[in-house]
Amino acid sequence: MGKWGRRLLLKAVLFDLDNTLMDRDNTFLSFIRQLVQECLLPMEKVDADKLIADIIIRDADGYRVKEGFFLELIDLLPWRQKPSLEQLQSYYDQHYMTHAKAMDHAIDTLQACRNMGLRLGVITNGHSHLQHRKIDLLGLREYFDTIVISGEVGLSKPDPQIYRLALERLGVGPDQCVLVGDHPRNDIWGAAQVGLQGIWLRRKHEWNEELIMGKPWKTVIELDEVPELLPQFGLENINNV
Repeated sequence: MGKWGRRLLLKAVLFDLDNTLMDRDNTFLSFIRQLVQECLLPMEKVDADKLIADIIIRDADGYRVKEGFFLELIDLLPWRQKPSLEQLQSYYDQHYMTHAKAMDHAIDTLQACRNMGLRLGVITNGHSHLQHRKIDLLGLREYFDTIVISGEVGLSKPDPQIYRLALERLGVGPDQCVLVGDHPRNDIWGAAQVGLQGIWLRRKHEWNEELIMGKPWKTVIELDEVPELLPQFGLENINNV
């Protein structure tokens, strides 16, 4: 029997997008370096590095509202020519995704899941046009049976309804699916509220011990660990019956 020859109890896998399938950390870092070089007054490398580190902190891993973040940058940064909010938004829209980078092992992991006969989906918070553009630029669309974006459906993680919608579109129940994501609350804890187990991809977020009713089923450091775990899904429950 082949590597994936065992009949799986699992039917589907949902993936987060930013900092799970897309390496947002390196994408954003590369974009900010371009912004500093092209749009700010010349400075020593050590000062530029400090400024970049401060911008990354202020960005809060992309969870800030973009308008407020951009207005803060307009007020604080040493611009060659101070932009308007519309100009900075336009610069971001034009250049940010040119730096897009898939997470290590993303394509191989998706293909391995496909080879196991699993249905796949993306569930992500964000603006519709930006998230669709990321998926297309990274060459990920062909792997998915459904794509659920908060900006399209009017629901955001960790609202339980967005996970239920994704499960409905995949045609599976929460006991037949796992979610892979990096954010403790929005991905792992949120999914657990509807009975959906999570595989936590550890990035920069620390686990919040207040999230008692929603700890991950498994924890991984790299995406290529995920396919090896999936044949174990549900076996703990069977063995305990």
